[in-house]
Amino acid sequence: MSAPNPRRALTLIELLVVIAIIGVLVGILLPAVQAAREAARRMSCSNNFKQIGVAIHNYHAAYNKLPMQIGGTFHPRDNATYAGANRNRATNQFNLGFLVGLTPYLEQQSLWEQISNPYAFDVDGETVISPAWPAMGPEPSEPTYGPWSREIPTLRCPSDPGTGLPSLGRTNYAACYGDSTDWVETGYWRWDGGSSGWISDVLQATRANGSCRGVFVPRKFTAFKDVQDGLSNTIACGEIATDLGDRDVRTTPHLFTGWGPVGVHSNPRVCQPDRDPNRPRFWSVGFTNIGAPENRRGYSWANGGPLYSGFNTTLPPNNEICLGADHSSGGHAPASSRHAGGVHVLMTDGAVKFVSESIEAGDDTAPVVTSANAGRPSPYGLWGSLGTRASHEVIKEEF
Repeated sequence: MSAPNPRRALTLIELLVVIAIIGVLVGILLPAVQAAREAARRMSCSNNFKQIGVAIHNYHAAYNKLPMQIGGTFHPRDNATYAGANRNRATNQFNLGFLVGLTPYLEQQSLWEQISNPYAFDVDGETVISPAWPAMGPEPSEPTYGPWSREIPTLRCPSDPGTGLPSLGRTNYAACYGDSTDWVETGYWRWDGGSSGWISDVLQATRANGSCRGVFVPRKFTAFKDVQDGLSNTIACGEIATDLGDRDVRTTPHLFTGWGPVGVHSNPRVCQPDRDPNRPRFWSVGFTNIGAPENRRGYSWANGGPLYSGFNTTLPPNNEICLGADHSSGGHAPASSRHAGGVHVLMTDGAVKFVSESIEAGDDTAPVVTSANAGRPSPYGLWGSLGTRASHEVIKEEF
C-alpha cells in the first residue's frame, strides 16, 4: 500500500496572484461601497428636508401663514437704553430665522419651551444666571445662550462633516428669498441710524415689494395664497453646505462692500475674479476680505440672515457667496451641498427634488430685479423662475 502524497503548499507566485486578485476586487468594490454610503446619506438628507416640508405645512395649517424669515423681538424706538451688549441681550434684534418657529413641528418641543419662555441657564444648561434670558432669546449670534448652540439632527445633512466651534448650532437648510439681492437682508423693515430704530414705511414697502420675490419675505409673514405660480413650481427652501474653515467659495463669504453701478446688484459674477484660477473652488490665497471666522455659511440655525439660513436663485447651485457689505448684509448666496453635482430643494408643496448645478440659469451677469424694474421676468432662466412665487413664468422644463 503506497503512502499518501504530502499536502502541497502554495508557491510564492500563486500567493502573489491571490493577493493581486484580492487587491483588484477591493479596488472594484470600494468605490461601489463609498457610492452606496453617499447614496444613503443623500437619502437621509432628502428625508430631513421632507420633515421640514411637513413642519412648514403643519405650521401653515395652525396659523394660516408661514413662519417669518428674519423676525422676532426688538425695541423699535429706545436705542439709547438698549445700546450695545444690553440691547443684544434684551431682545433678539429682529433677526431670528424661520427655523425657530418650526421647532415644535420638528419634534423639538422641549427646545421650543426653552426659547419661548425666559431661560435662566448659561450655555452649559446647568449654571443659573440672573437676570434670565428673555422670551424668544437674545440676538442669535449670542454664544452663551444654550438654545442657539444646539445641534438639531433634522437640520443637518449627513454628508456635511462640519461641526463645533467657531460655529453655533448649524443648519444645512435655508429659506428662499427669490431671484434678487436688493433688500433681502432687511425686507419690510429698515434700520434708521438715528433715534427711530427699526421702521416700516411706504418707501421700504415699495422696495421690498419690487425685489423680495421668494416664498419667504424678510420681516413679513407670507402664506400659500401668495404663491401664485403654483406650490409645485416654486422653491420654498434649499440646501446649503456649512463652512469647514478652508476658504471654500460656497461657504466663505466674499465681502465685496459695494452695491452698484458696478457692485453686487449689477453683476452676480462681480466676486468671481477673486477665485483661485488653479483651484476655483477656493478663494485666492492673497484674498483676505472674508470677515471673521465665526461668520460663515450655515453657522447659526437661529439666525435669519442670508449668510446663515437663506439663499437666492441668482447664481446656480455651488457657486460663490458674494455679499454687498459685511456678514449681515444681502448679496448672492447660492444653494450648495456636499453631494456630487447638485443640491436638494424643497418645493412649496412639500416635494423634495435634486437640482443639478448645471441647471439652466439664464444670464448670470445680468443685473438683479429691484423696485425700479419690478415685475420683469427673472433674468436667471429656469433657476431664477423657480425661486419666484408670483412672477407668472411658465415652467416648461424638467429639472
